[in-house]
Amino acid sequence: MLRLLFLGLSLLGLSTFAAVLPEDRADTLYHRYEGGGVTIDGPSILVRKSIGDSVSLTGNYYVDNVSSASIDVVTSASPYTEERRQKSLAVDYLRNNTLMNLSYINSEESDYSADTTSFSISQDMFGDLTTVTLGYSLGDDQVGKNGDPDFSESTQRQNYRLGLSQVLTKNALLGINWETITEEGFLNNPYRSVRYRDGSGGFLTEPEVYPRTRTSNALSFKLRYYLPYRAALSGEYRYFNDTWGIRAQNAQIGYTQPFLQAWLFDIKYRYYTQNEADFYSDLFARAGETNFRARDKELSRFHSQTLGLAISYEFARSGWSFIDHGSLNLSYDYMRFDYDNFRNLTVDAPAGEEPLYSFDANVWRAYLSLWY
Repeated sequence: MLRLLFLGLSLLGLSTFAAVLPEDRADTLYHRYEGGGVTIDGPSILVRKSIGDSVSLTGNYYVDNVSSASIDVVTSASPYTEERRQKSLAVDYLRNNTLMNLSYINSEESDYSADTTSFSISQDMFGDLTTVTLGYSLGDDQVGKNGDPDFSESTQRQNYRLGLSQVLTKNALLGINWETITEEGFLNNPYRSVRYRDGSGGFLTEPEVYPRTRTSNALSFKLRYYLPYRAALSGEYRYFNDTWGIRAQNAQIGYTQPFLQAWLFDIKYRYYTQNEADFYSDLFARAGETNFRARDKELSRFHSQTLGLAISYEFARSGWSFIDHGSLNLSYDYMRFDYDNFRNLTVDAPAGEEPLYSFDANVWRAYLSLWY
């Protein structure tokens, strides 16, 4: 039964507990996001290959084609299109009950370049029932501004991670994760502005100004429980805070149901809520009212809900040519965002009396996985 639990829950995104190398595998993905005037889509290809019994190599190529006419854009700039390309390489090294991972990610856009190097080490203990993971990432980003060749800023990020995975019973798995991120440098969007009252019922704008440092912390708990009829329940809770005054929480519940021998169905519901940053305001009283000023809706007070559905079909279960087996996967998420103090400036109304903003989003992912 425990083996079936591990198999079913690994398909939910929870790693198995024994220290093993990733399986030789190739994935081809197409993703598409539509919501709030923004469309993002593109392909991704990932390949994993072992070298002997101790080393595994992974390569990934990911593309985002972005077409944006979001409310931030249409109220302060012109709609735009751009392409982001991301390349990553990773190596896993297994020694006894210890698994080490080293990875490098490069992401390039017309006005943004990001390089991230990560290292993690996992150790299995107590008969492989407990796994402790430590991780560290260092990011170095270069920020530009289209139309302004003289604009150049940098951002440095450090990410510290601590995780504990525990087999509670033959039917229950628990994961606890702590993450701290420190950021320093240019942390806001060079295109975004704040607005302030002009004294006659309207408003004027000026550039955003953010602090140049930020530290955030997040603690999460994940529980998976195997049900007697081969299904599984999952639950997650996460708490977040940062030095900008944001406090956020999200909770998620999911259900997985195998059908016959080849099908797997998933359904999930997620709720997220946060308060606003200390220096956020939808409408400032005057120009330069505070030292730091933001009108990014992601720093406002809002809540969101997500309903997700997924289906997987496993084929070639007895092997075919060089393929051990494969799976076809399709998932869909419906997302709803409601903002409590960010207003819709596309509606003609006196400053500060515009309706509050909200929008729906749809996310599709289709991918093919082949094990070989």
